[in-house]
Amino acid sequence: MSSAEENKTLARRFMEARIKGDLEAVDEIMASDFVSRTPLLSVQEPDREDAIRAIAQLSRAISNPSIHFEDQVAEADKVVSRISGRATHDRGELMGVAPTGRELSWMAIFIHRISESKIAEEWGGSLGLSEILRMQRLEQEISERERIEQELKVARDIQQASLPKEVPTLEGWQITPYYQPAREVGGDFYDFFDLERFARLLIG
Repeated sequence: MSSAEENKTLARRFMEARIKGDLEAVDEIMASDFVSRTPLLSVQEPDREDAIRAIAQLSRAISNPSIHFEDQVAEADKVVSRISGRATHDRGELMGVAPTGRELSWMAIFIHRISESKIAEEWGGSLGLSEILRMQRLEQEISERERIEQELKVARDIQQASLPKEVPTLEGWQITPYYQPAREVGGDFYDFFDLERFARLLIG
């Protein structure tokens, strides 16, 4: 097998291991001074430990992962891979997004530099996965806001239903009640009492 084919095989093994969460294989394939040029977990240039941590987080969050190699090109010590991936996000939080049970699918292009039969360096293009998760996080935030608005509406309706429907008529007086909560729902309440009738009830 030529060195180019060997390098392509190594790159495939590495990406298959990472999507499956096989940390033992990942640890074996990565060089001790591995560095990624693709930001992960808000780290601009993740080192070996950062990358393993990101792979473990992905593994804990998904099930049924799969990867398909659309194309691979090897030249000198570098391998370029164009891949597509699928997984179900149903096990844990991923990039701040709670499990949705949805199937994620994405495309990615990776460049790996091979040194002494190890993956020493990695560059990644637009993964698509980050964009999908950002959209799902936005959907979750919108859904949460809508839920809160609905709960506030129910609370407002209950509160309004507790207020008097009619204003008593008193000779020489004009009563105009005005009620406005400081926020969406207030804790204040008002009512009108007939004191003479109330006193008769107390006396018996």
